[in-house]
Amino acid sequence: MNTLWSSRIQTAEMLYQSRALRFSDAFAPLYRPALRLDGAREVLEIGCGPGALAQALARWYPNARVRGVDRDSGFIAFAREKAPQIEFTEGDALALPYADATFDAVISNTVSEHVEPSGFFGEQMRVLKPGGACLVLAARRGLKKRAPCLAEETPFEAALWEKAGARVSEADKARGVGAYAMDEGALPQTMEAYGFRKVTSVYVSLNFTPDNPDCPRETALAIFENDRRNDLDATDLLLNEAGDLVTADEVAEMKRLINARYDRRVGLYEAGLRQWDTTVTLTQIIRGTKP
Repeated sequence: MNTLWSSRIQTAEMLYQSRALRFSDAFAPLYRPALRLDGAREVLEIGCGPGALAQALARWYPNARVRGVDRDSGFIAFAREKAPQIEFTEGDALALPYADATFDAVISNTVSEHVEPSGFFGEQMRVLKPGGACLVLAARRGLKKRAPCLAEETPFEAALWEKAGARVSEADKARGVGAYAMDEGALPQTMEAYGFRKVTSVYVSLNFTPDNPDCPRETALAIFENDRRNDLDATDLLLNEAGDLVTADEVAEMKRLINARYDRRVGLYEAGLRQWDTTVTLTQIIRGTKP
């Protein structure tokens, strides 16, 4: 059983919340013209994590059989519970457990930066049918403006992060997180180098501004809860990776302060007191075809 990623880097619940928000049906009109998967019948998500994107693809392309594969046992168990109608399999992106020429399309989201490219693209080329599409989604620099009530940090928190925060970054580096990251030009060039043709690069930008009048209340609250979970999980990593530098009581106090700030933000929102915090994401979608 392999649960390294879900237990030490990103929890299944946190990653699922984040991706469910980013791949909600409200954004289907932006994604679908970029993905161009309407004719696909067999689709595989590689590095599916807890399954939110695979679920979205199954909704957006009801005529396709969507499957997901990930090497983290915790993610696969979570995905199967959330969407038992989708086939999720534990497996390695460098040794996909599928026969040659099985899929019309393969897709990955923020995976390529963590996997050695020759094996990563070679395996996708192998399992694709001739004429099949390889889609790689990569997160690019966006915009984040925190609400004033969320940007506050006590001296206690600042001191704890200064003391132990570097340990988390060191642990991620040692595990190879982001070891194969490529910029906006190198990634499509690499796909071409590994044999894909008709390579294209498009961008999808999403705007998460809860105080916008056209942002539904349900979405606004989901934005707050997603950010809350992200901050809480980041705090837990301090204890996981730097237990010799921080105590459980210190982490519990940090989490109490985080929850208090987000409770305050939700209260301001419900009272109609706008903070105009925002997150704007930018995703590069590179698409190549197997000859």
